[in-house]
Amino acid sequence: MGGTEQQYVKEAFDTNWIAPLGPNVNGFEQDISLFLGHDMHVAALSSGTAGLHLGLVLLGVKAGDEVICQSMTFSASANPIAYIGATPVFVDSEKETWNISPEILEEAIKDRIAKGKKPKAIIPVHLYGMPAKMNEIMVVAHKYGIPVLEDAAEALGSSIHGRKCGTFGEIGILSFNGNKIITTSGGGALVSSNSGIVKDARFLATQARDEAPQMEVLADRIEKRRSIFNKYYQHLNHKKGIHFCVEPDGYFSNRWLTTLLIDPSLAGFTREDLRLELEKDNIESRPLWKPMHMQPVFEGAPYYGDGTSEALFANGICLPSGSNLTDDDFDRIFKIIDTVIK
Repeated sequence: MGGTEQQYVKEAFDTNWIAPLGPNVNGFEQDISLFLGHDMHVAALSSGTAGLHLGLVLLGVKAGDEVICQSMTFSASANPIAYIGATPVFVDSEKETWNISPEILEEAIKDRIAKGKKPKAIIPVHLYGMPAKMNEIMVVAHKYGIPVLEDAAEALGSSIHGRKCGTFGEIGILSFNGNKIITTSGGGALVSSNSGIVKDARFLATQARDEAPQMEVLADRIEKRRSIFNKYYQHLNHKKGIHFCVEPDGYFSNRWLTTLLIDPSLAGFTREDLRLELEKDNIESRPLWKPMHMQPVFEGAPYYGDGTSEALFANGICLPSGSNLTDDDFDRIFKIIDTVIK
């Protein structure tokens, strides 16, 4: 929490704005717009998932259409495709950022067109706060005339050469869920440089979030998450078989979660070995997202890839990354990790 939340909640009650609209919501939208730059218009929503759902509707996607979606992602990126009866076409990641591969993306588009089903939209994701290769993705998208719905739910504050994630596609979405870098408990936003799209989104949406003094603490949250990543990196990067996702030149990650890969052949232990040892001391860690094309609910959906996302899932782990981690917490975590390494 930022420390001023109760002040804003009291203000909402005092002014009788107990509704998903009003001056606090308007101010939050304006703050987001100023932060993102590029003349972005913003509609606050009930969730990032709602933003993806509305984004697909506003891009004209209908039942029976196909939508390309990054396979290595949380299920909320793909679920809205199913909500409207469309079919997801999953595309694998590239090894540098762990996000959708521009090369495989183009292969998938060519093949779907050859099969008579040109995709209606592309959903790249900035996984764990690391920007996807948006410049290359947009070149492919423009080449084939397919709009991009940019899932920046995990990447508020991340950027590529200074341009903020969420501002590259025709539509971008943000999330302020309870586990995100700043939170309104629930909540999200749809953003676009096209004011008409945002106006239509606001018209369709009925559950935009109330009070949110969150932009006041965003810079501090990003700094804290990056310092957490750096602490892990300095302690573990020199260890055999441990690999972090490093920012490409010009990329800036908010480091929403600190993640790493473990090569068992070099490290001498697996991701699960480490996860279970941490669990014994009541320290939660998790595997990376399970790729969408491996999920039973999407069995049979088209998939294009070279095995990158499967390898990330098999060997990747999310380490404790909360903004309230203390030195004592790190001592507990590193003691166990060092024991597993030895």
